Amino acid sequence: MNKFSGIDLHSNNSVVVVSDEADRMVYQRRLPNDPVQIRAAWRASRELVGVVIEATFNWYCWWMS
Repeated sequence: MNKFSGIDLHSNNSVVVVSDEADRMVYQRRLPNDPVQIRAAWRASRELVGVVIEATFNWYCWWMS
């Protein structure tokens, strides 16, 4: 079953949510803005097919590095 992730990105932490095709939440955590920790959360959610990020200007820059 495909899964999708949404991230509410803040200045020092992010809320990471993973939901399935039926819109059931299968994962939700507030994590520090550490790409290693966020990628680890995604690795635990196999079949991830899409990610959306809600962020204000400039907060996403760490993501791109």
